[in-house]
Amino acid sequence: MASKRTAKQRVTTDDDNDIEEASSKRPKLGNGSSDPLRQPHQFAAEAEEHGIVLRKYYPPEMSNARAQAYNNDRIPRPIEQLQAAMEDTASARKGVDAKGAIVHWFKMDLRTTDNRALWEASQKAQAADVPLICIYIVSPEDFEAHLMAPIRVDFTIRTLHALKKDLAALDIPLYVETVEKRKDIPERIVDFMEEWGASHLYANLEYEVDELRREATMVRMLAERGLAMEVFHDTCIVPPGELHTGAGKQYAVYSPWFRSWVAHVHANQELLGAFDPPAKNPRAARGKVAALFDGEIPDAPGNKSLSDEDAKRFGATWPAGEREAMDRLEKFCEEKIAQYSKRRNFPSEAATSSISVHLAAGTLSARTAMRTARDRNKTKKLDAGVEGIQSWISEVAWRDFYKHVLVHWPYVCMNKPFKPEYSNIEWSYNSAHFEAWCSGRTGFPIVDAAMRQVQSIGWMHNRCRMIVASFLCKDLLLDWRMGERFFMENLIDGDFASNNGGWGFSASVGVDPQPYFRIFNPLLQSEKFDPDGDYIRKWIPELREIKGKAIHDPYNRGAGSLAKKVGYPEPIADHKSSRDRALKAYKAGIERDRP
Repeated sequence: MASKRTAKQRVTTDDDNDIEEASSKRPKLGNGSSDPLRQPHQFAAEAEEHGIVLRKYYPPEMSNARAQAYNNDRIPRPIEQLQAAMEDTASARKGVDAKGAIVHWFKMDLRTTDNRALWEASQKAQAADVPLICIYIVSPEDFEAHLMAPIRVDFTIRTLHALKKDLAALDIPLYVETVEKRKDIPERIVDFMEEWGASHLYANLEYEVDELRREATMVRMLAERGLAMEVFHDTCIVPPGELHTGAGKQYAVYSPWFRSWVAHVHANQELLGAFDPPAKNPRAARGKVAALFDGEIPDAPGNKSLSDEDAKRFGATWPAGEREAMDRLEKFCEEKIAQYSKRRNFPSEAATSSISVHLAAGTLSARTAMRTARDRNKTKKLDAGVEGIQSWISEVAWRDFYKHVLVHWPYVCMNKPFKPEYSNIEWSYNSAHFEAWCSGRTGFPIVDAAMRQVQSIGWMHNRCRMIVASFLCKDLLLDWRMGERFFMENLIDGDFASNNGGWGFSASVGVDPQPYFRIFNPLLQSEKFDPDGDYIRKWIPELREIKGKAIHDPYNRGAGSLAKKVGYPEPIADHKSSRDRALKAYKAGIERDRP
């Protein structure tokens, strides 16, 4: 965790630690501060009005100047705050003797196999001959602030039930508790440790801003109380900050980053090594912590609960737990990965791995996924051998890339685009258009099929994610962040970094995006990737009787009367004129602040 950065002159950042301050102080828009870095963005009121910035938890959208201050190293990044906390407490943490118990804090790493912090905690407990205790905190406010979909919360709760059984077989308890206020989580964990005489807390890192700042605070807080918190890189195969350009900078383009990533992994093969499951607790441990085995897994919070019908349906569609994750991965590698590069873009075919929810929830590690695919190849190189395997590995690596971006450019986690100047685009905020997009009634069949797929199973094919995102931003000129939020609140595999990166790409506001003047034509996308209309007919059953190429555009290909009869809407936008409008809006926005 040592910092490799040379400190430059930096601005005071107390208000950038606003995880909870927003709810208590709620700085007003245009709050009169003379510091330009503390001024909100000129369109911050619109962002708040349309639900983009959740003011219950966060301050107004920051100015472009403040985002640039992160780029110029004038404001410390959250990862640097955590690194500083680890460095400042190193001696104190080293001096803490293991006693009573060791605690592992599960977060987005809900598995026993190939889990670094869990393995480290087990090693510490074994060496000290003390019990290993595991905990998970259900945080309704974090679920709300992080826009976690009810289907994802349900998946998490079901996974916890499976994880509890797996750990109990090792005489390791998993204690799960609901903490209503997220600001109370650090203190509650310390209270728990003191109650059970635990000396050490182990956890894997999450790279979002809130979590890094919380962990930095907790590392210091525990050290002050004579306890130790140890945190580990686990989510990414290559930890953020390890890769640099020839000029010593962070990569902002995927292709050269991927080449560097592959070379780094090849040179450090241990990065793909597996961590063993935790060792069984000492024989006497079950008696010492018996009460923890009896605890129940709480239900999903009321603000994120599913109906009984939906819970049953989604449970059947998305079985939870690490065994299911491995089964899906093995089946994909056995039956489909060789043809992945050729078939992955066709949404009517079940040609992808469908393990995204497991990577997001941590029921499967990226290391295990990558290692399993590599071992199916005829070479140990990640960029050689079977084309389908190479292609899949490069797609999974995007998850690492987007987390590297999040860590170095943390303002993307604060409702800002990677390219701050794109904050100046004036979006339309047409509520009728947004509702049509959300409900799958835009009159563009490929778009509507994809949106209805989300409503039905909480998941969408990646090609369709790009199509519907481009349509929202460029055909409807709606704020991309509205779509970003919708995805997070409805997809079972919602992962902030990947979701934000995908929307940034499609809206041309993010890292390594398609140029803003490259605009998907939804009709051409439909004809290319769903040529026979099978995907459309599956998810828009009222159009099943429409024959041939008319399925892609019923009202303009002679099937309008049938489409109207079955209640399918006419297109809500004209692609050509919408494209022209988008080009003008983007150009005006990015030139707004230019001298």
